[in-house]
Amino acid sequence: MSSDSTNELDDLEQGRYPQVERLLNIMAKLRDPDTGCPWDKQQNFASIVPYTIEEAYEVADAIENGSMLDIQDELGDLLFQVVFYAQLGKEQQAFDFEKIAQTISDKLERRHPHIFSKQSDLSVEQVKLNWDAIKQQERVQKGIPAAMSILQNIPQGMSPLMVADKIQKACAKVGFDWPNVIPVVDKVEEEIAEVMEEVKQQPQNQQRIEEEMGDLLFAVVNLSRHLNVNPETALRKANHKFTARFTKVEQHFAEQNREISEATLGQMEAIWQKVKQLES
Repeated sequence: MSSDSTNELDDLEQGRYPQVERLLNIMAKLRDPDTGCPWDKQQNFASIVPYTIEEAYEVADAIENGSMLDIQDELGDLLFQVVFYAQLGKEQQAFDFEKIAQTISDKLERRHPHIFSKQSDLSVEQVKLNWDAIKQQERVQKGIPAAMSILQNIPQGMSPLMVADKIQKACAKVGFDWPNVIPVVDKVEEEIAEVMEEVKQQPQNQQRIEEEMGDLLFAVVNLSRHLNVNPETALRKANHKFTARFTKVEQHFAEQNREISEATLGQMEAIWQKVKQLES
């Protein structure tokens, strides 16, 4: 352990993190039944979940595109979400911030025996296997019945891209997976053909088109996995790239005192290609 880490632990033990206490006190005041903030007092566990998800994405965005100050700011927003849940738990006499910290600390020590016990010199793959085995042991100790399916414990509250990726990884662990990327590409092409087959039907069945599009997206996530590409990260970066390029197209027409909506598709495409050329 580094000297910086040791100093931080000493600071925690001796209560030298006044801003943590300050944050917890601010949260308590926001939730005060008499003098608290009207909005904060109305919230519950379920109502702030969307904000938690949004803040997590904003942290990821700051890491990809922002400065260290931006990252610090967004991490503060995300920490506030944890503090909010801690306050709600405290009000219901279920848990508080200290209990949350204790729980994760215990879990980290338990799941890292190669760091906090005599077990050592493990490979990355052995660490992963150990982690899964310990998780399973924890479920048994909690009295949680064995899952009927390897997919049973995949959280469905994540984005569909992340859920698809986790489903595929779980199946791959038991050998239900393509051996290489070639058949995966073939599957993507097959799904595209099936989408187009439905599109050509007269009359079109929107429900069938949606179903085939879902199969295509699932296949594309599988391709991402086989190429060691995180689909969430890849799509987020693609969104940023498209936004930056389209903004430059808008700027081009604005500089000509023209509304972009008045331009033809061909004119917009021509400027789009120029923007791409300038980037390269």
